Amino acid sequence: MRQFILLLLVSLLSLTLVAGCGANRQDPTRDWSASQLYTEARAALDRGNFDQAVSYYESLEARFPFSRFAQQAQLEVAYAYHKADEPEMALAAADRFIQINPRHPYVDYAYYLKGLVNANRGQGYLQRWFPRDPSSRNPAHLRQAFDDFSTLVGNFPDSRYAEDAHQRLIYLRNMLAAHELHVANFYMRRGAWLAAAQRARTVIERYPEADSNLDALEVMVRAYRELELNDLANDALRVLTLNDPERAARLQNR
Repeated sequence: MRQFILLLLVSLLSLTLVAGCGANRQDPTRDWSASQLYTEARAALDRGNFDQAVSYYESLEARFPFSRFAQQAQLEVAYAYHKADEPEMALAAADRFIQINPRHPYVDYAYYLKGLVNANRGQGYLQRWFPRDPSSRNPAHLRQAFDDFSTLVGNFPDSRYAEDAHQRLIYLRNMLAAHELHVANFYMRRGAWLAAAQRARTVIERYPEADSNLDALEVMVRAYRELELNDLANDALRVLTLNDPERAARLQNR
């Protein structure tokens, strides 16, 4: 019996030592300072090891929440999540940074990053190799990206990211307008004239400077004619004539 108890104690001691060694192996950062965690996180980010960077940033914030590195880690972990293709986590981290640090000198970047994340959502692995027409994508994320970049440009006009955000707004505006026109043409092919006219009108009203405006006017002319709403058709034709006389003339002669 005494021998059995002795063997049991030895076994328990061995398991404790193994568990302790395992824990040490599992967390090599346990003795790192806030500065070292931040430095290693940035190095992992630069190497493209985004999962490792996220792990270091999260450890830094958990262990040293009041250090001068923690605030920067809150912002950079959002970027690391973005590069790791985890958009939900990236958006949550960016929103958290904005809520906690609304007057931070880099809060403009948080809005910019949100725009980037939303603009790229819905594009899976195959999309990157075999891209489809962006106008045929679900526009919900594109609209959110448009709102994010609009907030940046409106609230931080002197931001270093404002000019790029402005260019992205133009692109997104054209994509959203093209999506509405895409749907309008879908309705046209099925003879849903009223729905087509309404979608085309949305392009004109919401995105007045979009590239699709002339195409939208043509859809409106054709759809209103089919509906025998000649006054509305003529109004749309007059606007089209002012902007593209040749196209309007061709449409008039049909």
